[in-house]
Amino acid sequence: MYIEGKNAIRQALDSNITINKIMVDKKYQGRKDEIINLAVQHKIKFEFVPKVVLDKKSKTGHHQGYIAESVDFNYCEVSDILEKAKSLGQKPFIVLLDGIEDPHNFGAIIRSCECGGVHGIIIPKNRAVQVNETVIRTSAGAIANMLIAKVTNLKDAINYLKENDVFVYACEAGGEIIYDKKIDGAVGLVIGSEGFGVKKSILPYCDGTIALPLMAKVNSLNASVACGIMVFEVLRQRLQGEKNAKIV
Repeated sequence: MYIEGKNAIRQALDSNITINKIMVDKKYQGRKDEIINLAVQHKIKFEFVPKVVLDKKSKTGHHQGYIAESVDFNYCEVSDILEKAKSLGQKPFIVLLDGIEDPHNFGAIIRSCECGGVHGIIIPKNRAVQVNETVIRTSAGAIANMLIAKVTNLKDAINYLKENDVFVYACEAGGEIIYDKKIDGAVGLVIGSEGFGVKKSILPYCDGTIALPLMAKVNSLNASVACGIMVFEVLRQRLQGEKNAKIV
């Protein structure tokens, strides 16, 4: 798997992602370069190559003169996400993706989740995008700090969370408006696919359905945009709850 771009590689080097080699545009040879210095510090092999080589290997077209060869992404278990929250002394905050197929959406979701205090993301093994070069780049480095669990059955994952006292809500049109819902506890948000939303077969397994108010004729938002708004409303409520607890 390739990781493209300076920022994505920098973040990968600071995380537990294993990098085998970094290819650098030969025009940087002989210059002081942050990525090369980091590669030396981490004892990672690097080589200077013509830009045309990078262009041929690039999947995004925006390698910025740097492409790293890495092993496949290291997925975690759902239990690891719960343990992370526990170790931080926080109530679990988890996002479950029901069939997201666009890697740009997935990357953007990872970025929003990392910024919004989400402890981990759960994705299905089949019929959904997996972590790839585009996802890594679009996440702008956030993936280095985000636990991602890949499960065979999303329904089983929801049941497991509920057994561990996590309330799971489907984010779907027609649900209770999130701004009218107290949702500052242990929570999981299910974000549906770009074209079909949360599957009807998933809805009965959730504790409820929440939605965003939409004022225009268009009846849906981009999945990553909707996810970001939902995540930051949960974060707002959590921060407000902490503030009120300190006042009391």
